[in-house]
Amino acid sequence: MTTVLDFLIKGGPVMVPILGCSVLTMATALERSLFWTRLLQREGRIVNEVLDVARRDLHEAAAIAAQAQDLPIGRFLLAPLRLQRPSPETFRLAMETAGDREFVTMRKGDKLLETIVAVAPLLGLLGTVTGLIATFGNLNIGGGGTGEQASRAAAGIGEALITTAAGMVVAILALLIFRVLVSLQAQQMDYFSEAGNELELIYRQYWYEPAQLPPSSERGLPAGIGPERYSG
Repeated sequence: MTTVLDFLIKGGPVMVPILGCSVLTMATALERSLFWTRLLQREGRIVNEVLDVARRDLHEAAAIAAQAQDLPIGRFLLAPLRLQRPSPETFRLAMETAGDREFVTMRKGDKLLETIVAVAPLLGLLGTVTGLIATFGNLNIGGGGTGEQASRAAAGIGEALITTAAGMVVAILALLIFRVLVSLQAQQMDYFSEAGNELELIYRQYWYEPAQLPPSSERGLPAGIGPERYSG
């Protein structure tokens, strides 16, 4: 603990905002780790259950999706299934709207990390410049003891460079976390698109335009699906 405090003191006042950036980076990483771990552990099972049941009964599929509303994928699948007799276009629009809304929650923390990546190195450079200014200001150029002054100057420059190193470390860490989150978000967009397309295809198999609606005995609707649910 003493070593850390000594390190911060040597870096000067600029180390305080750099330390704040590091705390925010780690807090964001922890929160996003919990979010993605919980999502990735359950979403595959939820999607499989909803799609399998939807082939027999969309009402039951909606009930399964409703039980998973604490996850983005559950809210995404439930959005079109909770509508009353939607057309395929409305069905798809509901999914797209829900998907856009969920992708916003998945991008939580991105702007903060981008800001830290940009600001942390600049804070480090600022600390180095102010440290060098203070070091050269304390030198007595015209006095004696040149060797001792050179040693003090070297030590001061070394301490001034601490902020640059700290700022770069924080920026690199934030950038790595940000890139991992972006990769996960891209994978989720593809997964949501695949699951949504399959659900829409299932729905289109049981939806008829009013003018083309065949007799009930010829529709071949599976058990539990009433014609009033799928008529236009």
